[in-house]
Amino acid sequence: MAWKSRTRSLQVFDTELSADTVEWCPVPHRHGFLVCGTYQLQKGKGEEDGAPTRTGRLYLFEYQHKGLTSPPLTELQHMDTAAILDLKWCHVPISGMVVLGLAAATGELQLYTLSDCQEGGSNLQALSSVELGGDQLALSLDWSTGRLDSSSDVRVVCSDSAGRVSVLSLDDGALTTLSQWKAHDFEAWISAFSYWDTQLVYSGGDDCKLKGWDLRISPSSPTFISKRHSMGVCSIHSNPHREHILATGSYDETVLLWDGRNMRQPFSESLLGGGVWRLKWHPTHEHLLLAACMHNDFHILHCQQTMESNKGACPVVASYILHNSLAYGADWSRLSLEEPAPLSPPATEAKELHTDSGGHLRIQYESPTASFDTSLEDDCGQYIPEGITPPSTSSNAGNTFTPDDASSLSFLLATCSFYDHMLHLWRWDWAPVEAQVATNTC
Repeated sequence: MAWKSRTRSLQVFDTELSADTVEWCPVPHRHGFLVCGTYQLQKGKGEEDGAPTRTGRLYLFEYQHKGLTSPPLTELQHMDTAAILDLKWCHVPISGMVVLGLAAATGELQLYTLSDCQEGGSNLQALSSVELGGDQLALSLDWSTGRLDSSSDVRVVCSDSAGRVSVLSLDDGALTTLSQWKAHDFEAWISAFSYWDTQLVYSGGDDCKLKGWDLRISPSSPTFISKRHSMGVCSIHSNPHREHILATGSYDETVLLWDGRNMRQPFSESLLGGGVWRLKWHPTHEHLLLAACMHNDFHILHCQQTMESNKGACPVVASYILHNSLAYGADWSRLSLEEPAPLSPPATEAKELHTDSGGHLRIQYESPTASFDTSLEDDCGQYIPEGITPPSTSSNAGNTFTPDDASSLSFLLATCSFYDHMLHLWRWDWAPVEAQVATNTC
């Protein structure tokens, strides 16, 4: 059976400031909530005042399927903050609260709760914060609850621009630092838990090193140090479905898959280009991996054959290329999209069309909240306006691999890009050709 992979842009939102992180809420009954964080560097005023300031804004959206006349994302709230480097929801409620963590340019870890308003709707309210230390930026955070573990021992790990890693506990809404240590020579871009053994922490830094740490022993002594990446390590994500599987990404443009029982060498290397800034395993499909590749767009990798054979690269089964700037933030939604894809409303008029050096078509639109007409796409889901010759596509773009359950799949995703300050809502459909044709003609 032939399969077709297709991406469809649903909505674009102008965040006004440079957007660098997006996160769907993983807590049951709250899956429709989405947050987006921004980071804006402001130059100092005056000749003597050369110190820049970093400002940000936190957006809260709710997804509601409203048919074809209204955009599905509704902005519920925005608040000005320090520049935001990372956002992560705790995967489970804490004392009945839905909690969001924010890594700020002030060197703080800030927590917010998602609360229901008396007049209806929902908003974010500050819960607590803690300073990780002076004169550095908090760069990343991860919760220990990635496997939806609702135990009382909820912890969060943070990394910062001084190369340090901090582990904190959350008790009655208050953050307490359990340990902090110097982990990297330069910026510690990323830190993450092993979701299967939350006493294990991984970190990656601008010193090109990937390191492991066991919280049961002295954190000053790593359990391993890998120099397998040739440039700064900026993304790490533990697979919540498959024990021991770890994905890492780097400025060296590669995604490496590791078996946590043998961290001497990765068992898979996939060259994606552009610098791999963020990686996200799918919340329910264990073989799907989403990558934000900075200068080379967003890609979905299918890792089933690679994980079964413990060798080879992971093929790209879908790509989203409609951003005009650095691909930074990316996340899967847990919302079900079992219904057929709606017919797209008319596209807004493109104000500029050009092809970049990689052959990707770049499109800029007049309306920041427009939906795109995706009726003209190639087999890889790339948008092709009339009169434009489709760019060449790779041979592994998506027809040779079947979904895990051999049935049609539809996913909702959110991504954001930096200098064009855009948040994109889009969907990916993966279906037998017959089913895809039926969807297109409905």
